[in-house]
Parts: sequence; structure tokens; C-alpha cells
Amino acid sequence: MKNALARFYDFLDRPLFPMARLVLALLVIPLVLAFTQPLWRISMKAPQYPKGLSMDIYAHKVEGGHGGKDVKEINTLNHYIGMKTIDRSELTDLDWIPFALGLLVILTLRCAAIGNVRALIDLLIITGYISVFAFGRFIYKLYVYGHTLDPEAPFKVKPFTPAIFGSKQIANFRTTSWPQLGSILMGVFVVGVAAVTVWHLWAGRRAAVRAEQAAPVMP
Repeated sequence: MKNALARFYDFLDRPLFPMARLVLALLVIPLVLAFTQPLWRISMKAPQYPKGLSMDIYAHKVEGGHGGKDVKEINTLNHYIGMKTIDRSELTDLDWIPFALGLLVILTLRCAAIGNVRALIDLLIITGYISVFAFGRFIYKLYVYGHTLDPEAPFKVKPFTPAIFGSKQIANFRTTSWPQLGSILMGVFVVGVAAVTVWHLWAGRRAAVRAEQAAPVMP
């Protein structure tokens, strides 16, 4: 048992393969680009808005369609059903996302430069935590916006959760919500880190087994 643990800890302290370092360094590129692209788009269509209204959510801002005018129009419509105003100051969750992306960039580059297997596993865990937490907070925010309606609003609608994936009918509006290029780029990073970790663990274990088999047997 002690020998097995010793081999396991020794494996965790082994340096990464050069190919793993190269792939990790390259994965920083989509992560950085994700900061410049919208993560999510929420759009609305109704008979009185044949061209639709849209809102893009970035890692650091919210931008309305049609030159930024759509957010103001959406807020006007939301006022009639008692929904809170969509305002950058209200979306405090966006404040930490740029720092989280920056942290992942630093950790990934550090792992690519001087990391070992232990650092690679830590990077995967931190990446997974940030991804799940960010998406969970996004769903929670949508839930809060749709379930904290002003009871004194001119028009009464039942509390609702806006569409997260796909489309949903709310009153006479068809709302649609889909991930955008920023989320796809972040997904590439997450999947890439997971793939590098799994491959490195598998390849490292095979290399260790071959080394043990090739070692001379002491009499």
C-alpha cells in the first residue's frame, strides 16, 4: 500500500510531456478571444417587432442590437410586466468573469511552462468549477429576473424563467436564447484541458507500467 502511494505521488510530481505543454499554451488563444466575443444572445420577436430585439451578453458588458438601442426598448417592455431593469450595474456577476478568465490564462501558461501532473489536475478542477459556477449563476439570474415581478405592474404575467436554451413563448413575445462564439471558445478551452489531462494520465500510466516491466528484477 505504501509503495502504491509512493508511486502515485511520484507520478503527480512528474513534469508534463512537451506535447501537453504545447497544447496548453495554444488553448490560451481561444480563452483570450472569448473575452472579445459575446457569450450569450437573448432575442425577442413579436408582431409589433417584426425585426426583433436582441441583447448580447459579453464577459464584461451587455450590448443591445440595432446599435445598442434594443436594451432600452427591452427595458421599456419589461417595465410593463414589472421586471427589473436590465442594467450593467445590476449584473454584478459580470464583474468577476474577466478576473476568472485572466486567472485561467495565468494558470494555464504557468502549467505549460513549469507545471507537472499535479498542476494539470488542479487546472482541470479549477476550470470545471469556474465553468459550472458561471453557468449556474447565469441560470439563477434569469430565474430571479422572471420571478421578482412588481405586483403593481400594468400587465400581469405569471412568474417565469426566461429561455436558457432554445425558444419560449412569454405573453405575445417569442424569446430565444443561445450560446454565442464566446461560449464556444470557452468550451474549446474546457474540453481541451480535459482532453490533455485524460491523455496525459493515460500516457503517463502506460509509460510508468513499461518502465516497471523493463526494470531488472533484483535477486
